[in-house]
Amino acid sequence: QVQLVESGGGLVQAGDSLRLSCAASGRGINSYAMGWFRQAPGKEREFLAAVTWSGLTTYNGGSVKGRFTISRDSAKNTVFLQMSSLKPEDTAVFYCAAKFRSAGIWKSGDIDYWGQGTQVTVSY
Repeated sequence: QVQLVESGGGLVQAGDSLRLSCAASGRGINSYAMGWFRQAPGKEREFLAAVTWSGLTTYNGGSVKGRFTISRDSAKNTVFLQMSSLKPEDTAVFYCAAKFRSAGIWKSGDIDYWGQGTQVTVSY
């Protein structure tokens, strides 16, 4: 069983930066790649980025390209999502996710474990 706990969400203004954290724990956690999704009201959950514990990263090359960066601290089993130049359309609940072994472009149905989500609201 893997547990994921997100933190770092909040209310920011357009153009601001924010860093989300996801603390991972549980048996075999190093066998899981970690990533981030977000879900805006009325929309489907959207893949953002993933990283393996060896450092291989993948990104959804859409609207967050060049603005969001995923990283991890292997010693602390923590994954981060650094977000910059935030826009009101980035407002969503952000979810940490774990998938056994592989990074790549994830679909929400492929995920093995989810965090509880953290709200990010970007105002004008």
